[in-house]
Amino acid sequence: MTFLKKAIRTDGLPKHIAIIMDGNGRWAKLRGLTRTMGHKVGAESLKKIVEECDKLKIKHLTVYAFSTENWKRPQHEVDTLMNLLREYIQKYISDSDNNNIKIDIIGDTHALAPDIQEKIKILYSKTKNKTGLNFHLAINYGGRDELVRAMKLLYKEVSNDKMRIDDISEATFEKYLDTAGIPSPELMIRTSGEKRLSNFLLWQLAYTEFYFTNKLWPDFNINQLHKALKTYKSRNRRFGGI
Repeated sequence: MTFLKKAIRTDGLPKHIAIIMDGNGRWAKLRGLTRTMGHKVGAESLKKIVEECDKLKIKHLTVYAFSTENWKRPQHEVDTLMNLLREYIQKYISDSDNNNIKIDIIGDTHALAPDIQEKIKILYSKTKNKTGLNFHLAINYGGRDELVRAMKLLYKEVSNDKMRIDDISEATFEKYLDTAGIPSPELMIRTSGEKRLSNFLLWQLAYTEFYFTNKLWPDFNINQLHKALKTYKSRNRRFGGI
């Protein structure tokens, strides 16, 4: 069995894929459309990729939905993204009885509007017992912010004599990250031709395989996902060894 034209072999696929969904605005501009339309089409692309990852038995998918830096965008665009987020979360709440996808949020959700925070709680409750794909949405997320928040939590533990400095290791530190209990991604995909991490999962991507494509996110379809997976399977992961 091969990729793209035929069914995909699921052996050797990554257990965890991370995606930086880049290029919605450029996709819209090329077509004379508003950036809002680009984000809406991008949301449809995400839905298809989530469904395919679940079919392929991928255990974890983490996508960069809204960064801590995205608040700097024009207010009307931020409002559009927040409204799309509301719609997206509500859609998954409504569909939760018909799929086996577990959804959670990484990032500092306290800065989000109260109604979005409430929808997130409902989403957790509705999907917490699902056993299929674990879908992690990074919202108001920044890798540096996550590390700082983790260090503050560790500092409190040490200050309250609940932990000694010598007890801090990589393994203990990971327990204070937003991704505690989630394996690190084996594959990170970024669309639109950009080749940087943009403050995404700085700790977790230490040994991840990177795949960059010039495709803008709304054009990233199932075939494109399969192409990235084929590239991943061709690589030899040594983790610093021989």
